[in-house]
Amino acid sequence: MTTALITGSTAGIGAAFARRLAADGHDLVLVARDTERLRDQATELHDRHGIEAKVLTADLSTDAGIEAVAARLGERQSPVDLLINNAGFGNKGRFLDVSMADELTMLKVHCEAVLRLTSAAAETMRERKRGGVVNVASVAAFVPRGTYGASKAWVVQFTQGVAKDLAGSGVRMMALAPGFVRTEFHERAGMGTDNIPNWMWLDADKLVAAALVDLSRGKSLSIPDPRYKALMGAAKLVPRGMLGGITSRTGRKYGPQ
Repeated sequence: MTTALITGSTAGIGAAFARRLAADGHDLVLVARDTERLRDQATELHDRHGIEAKVLTADLSTDAGIEAVAARLGERQSPVDLLINNAGFGNKGRFLDVSMADELTMLKVHCEAVLRLTSAAAETMRERKRGGVVNVASVAAFVPRGTYGASKAWVVQFTQGVAKDLAGSGVRMMALAPGFVRTEFHERAGMGTDNIPNWMWLDADKLVAAALVDLSRGKSLSIPDPRYKALMGAAKLVPRGMLGGITSRTGRKYGPQ
């Protein structure tokens, strides 16, 4: 039986990964900021699937939180076989409307935490010659869309670069780039979702199933839905300047900055 560690496990895509991996028989290390919610999740998954689910309370916007998770990933006696770097959030508002503190917190969670946790996990995985890391990005990574899109673009570039560096080591690296998913993401950021077309919404459980198939196939990037694959393909054909204007307008209407 293998062990998976999931950051941001209590809601949305993280919770969907937890449900799927527990159903598949993986033991879990569940990471989030809310201890009570983590314990409830761990109990439910243990009772339903008979797996071991450990709780690790950590705030990945702090050095102490990142270090606590990195220490768990570095354990050799009870190694983590699969890391899901899922923790993240969005800020509501245009650039300069969002405080610098909030912008830096986003970069801490989306970039620094992903870098440090990926490094901690990959080091022990390479020693064992097996393991996998999924870094959750977004289709916002492929369009000019402020700090959020820039941070997710970093996740994609970083992950694909590391995947090449670790080729042949037994460690798989994959960036997951979903579109709109029905989670708590928008609510937490104070963003309305009533004006987002129904066809743009993805189901978190189906997304995770597709992502795990892509990971098993050795892909370094997963865009787990034909609709968004088509949209991203079309985006490559639009001049960059025009694309920036389009995404600026639609981003203010639909998504995080």
